[in-house]
Amino acid sequence: MRNLQLVAVLYMVLSMLSYQISASFAKQLIATLDPLTVTILRLCFATILVSIMFRSWKIISKLKELKWRDLLCYSAALGCMNILFYTSLGKLPQGIAVGLEFIGPLGLALLSIKQRSDYIWVAFAILGIALMVPWHDAQAQHFSYIGAACALGAGFFWALYIYYGHRVVQQNIGMHALTIAIGLSALTLLPFGLWNNAPVLLDTQYWGKALVIALMATAIPYALDLMALKRLTKLSYGTLSSLAPALAALAGLVLLHERISLIQWVALACIMVASIGVTLRGGKA
Repeated sequence: MRNLQLVAVLYMVLSMLSYQISASFAKQLIATLDPLTVTILRLCFATILVSIMFRSWKIISKLKELKWRDLLCYSAALGCMNILFYTSLGKLPQGIAVGLEFIGPLGLALLSIKQRSDYIWVAFAILGIALMVPWHDAQAQHFSYIGAACALGAGFFWALYIYYGHRVVQQNIGMHALTIAIGLSALTLLPFGLWNNAPVLLDTQYWGKALVIALMATAIPYALDLMALKRLTKLSYGTLSSLAPALAALAGLVLLHERISLIQWVALACIMVASIGVTLRGGKA
């Protein structure tokens, strides 16, 4: 049994690494294209991948019966989250962008706090944000306040994505909801992308890279997560997910040669401690 749990942990770590490596690749592509184009390309290919992965054509006959208000909100949150996060990636080191985005779901979890002793996790989260910003010299640290605002905005929509995701789950359509959400986001953004930069969006030379990004950010992580969840409790899964900001910083360091200051590493650690603390507290509750 212990070996099975270790394998599940390995699946989880590989899932997060796959996602963060995809973010590094996306950032390299954003340097050539623009965040909107990269977002649309990723969502379009992700729609195809998850449709095949979950055989989502089975849901076509049930589309009329679905509660579309929650699905549309779920899809809008997903689309806004992706475009804001990719915009922040173009302006911030990857570890900082992911760390600030992580405040969204963390803030949603902090809203459930009922005991005064748990406000220590709020303090850790606030300290993490405060330390992450190089107040003395933003330019020297390659820090953008606009990028930070986009990352926090992505985190806000991530929280909405989780909230509406819980509501969509009640419709009992499984992972097909994700296919619908990604597909709707792609179709909604596509006209704006064509108006903004149609020649680049339709240039097939970028499609291969976009497919790899979609594969590593969508198909591979979801497949690994599903295998991990068969052997891990929600508490273990949530705790391991708290490692995401550190893995993002490491991916940025190795793949993009992005260096963040010691204080910013401490900031990421504060956010991770807050996330782990809230997860453990929630598990006990």
